Amino acid sequence: MTAPRTLLTAWNIQAKKQLGQNFLSDANVARRIVEHAQLTDDDVVLEIGAGLGAITLPAAKAAHQLIAVDKDRQLIGLLRAELLAAGINNVEIREADILRLDINTLAGQVDRPLVVMGNLPYNISSQVIVKLIHARQYVDRAVLMLQKEMAQRICAGPGSKTYGRLSVMLQYCATARELMQVKAAQFFPAPKVDSTVIGIRFSDPPPFPAIDEALLFRVIKAAFGKRRKTLRNALSQSDLQLDPATCEMLLTQAEIDPTRRAETLSVAEFVRLSNAVATKDNS
Repeated sequence: MTAPRTLLTAWNIQAKKQLGQNFLSDANVARRIVEHAQLTDDDVVLEIGAGLGAITLPAAKAAHQLIAVDKDRQLIGLLRAELLAAGINNVEIREADILRLDINTLAGQVDRPLVVMGNLPYNISSQVIVKLIHARQYVDRAVLMLQKEMAQRICAGPGSKTYGRLSVMLQYCATARELMQVKAAQFFPAPKVDSTVIGIRFSDPPPFPAIDEALLFRVIKAAFGKRRKTLRNALSQSDLQLDPATCEMLLTQAEIDPTRRAETLSVAEFVRLSNAVATKDNS
């Protein structure tokens, strides 16, 4: 791969801080990331933020097709030139905002679930993960590079300080694990923190299905909305419109001590709690 500094200088382009642009500059790291995706010639990859093509080129060589999404118009011409020079012709480049892209429709067009890859800017990481959760019927797996702190949050288990709303939402319907670490020095320009590559594989159906998934996500949000408070107090002070006595009753019904805090609950316990809330008017 051509060094990012060299490419950007040749095309008179500067990395845009507002888009969180830090370009991977180590070809060996890019190769290892693609290897972790375990691509076959039947896979269609959706790459988020293709940038200068560090992951695009090796991933396209391993997959049936790659759809590269980037919202920076300046980079698209550069990426096309890099693909042409490498003799790669199975990449479709879309100038688009990933948060507005309809993944369901895209998967329908290629007639198979997608493998999602990308180096995610910190400011949209959470939104992308939530988007993938909602579109998981159309996503087989994902290999994503995130800021180290964000990756730790996503993969954290109950009882950890980093365990939170996003951890529970993702682990409800997927397994997530850290695959490899990437130092800040392996990017240009170098970010202030290191990155972690994580692997996500979605489960269908989830191991502990919720009666009402939208309600489950509301309960999770409510519980972590005031994470320093007991569950009874956090839930009763949320938009779930439950008084303290009802919260205590529902928590007891779900076999959860009302004085516990959100970060101590397992995914299965959150599902039991949301199911109790979903059926409270029938009990």
